[in-house]
Amino acid sequence: MAGIGGKAKAADSHASEFLTFRLGEESYGIEILKVQEIRGYETPTSIANAPAFIKGVINLRGVIVPILDLRIKFKLGQVSYDEFTVAIILNIAGRVVGVVVDAVSDVLTLSSEAIRPTPEFASATFDTKYITGLGTVDEQMIILLDIEKLMTGADMALVDGSVH
Repeated sequence: MAGIGGKAKAADSHASEFLTFRLGEESYGIEILKVQEIRGYETPTSIANAPAFIKGVINLRGVIVPILDLRIKFKLGQVSYDEFTVAIILNIAGRVVGVVVDAVSDVLTLSSEAIRPTPEFASATFDTKYITGLGTVDEQMIILLDIEKLMTGADMALVDGSVH
């Protein structure tokens, strides 16, 4: 059956936009719709007894924003901060949260055909529940994160159960 005129772009409706960034040697992507802004890294105010991956908080135009370092959360080795280090400010489950990454790369549009499912691993020590898939662009693999699932996970302690 032929579609109604003007519906020729229906195949494009399965494409998603991702903000890509670097953590160590790997490229990651998160849905662009979760991103509020990208800022240069500024040293946050430390919070006593916070987990190591929570660097502290910053005051963003009157909003107190927790800042997390994904390199520490993902156990990616030595963490250093330089002129390329940035904070991606996210809007997750009604909360504003910042994540520190090595560098922001690009905004990519990936079709559903360019995204492969996350491989299954037999080991329970390697958790892939925060990975939605693997995207490929020009032979480069991009690990696509479910940033909302990651940020609202019980181990993050950022969003309580009362958020709706």
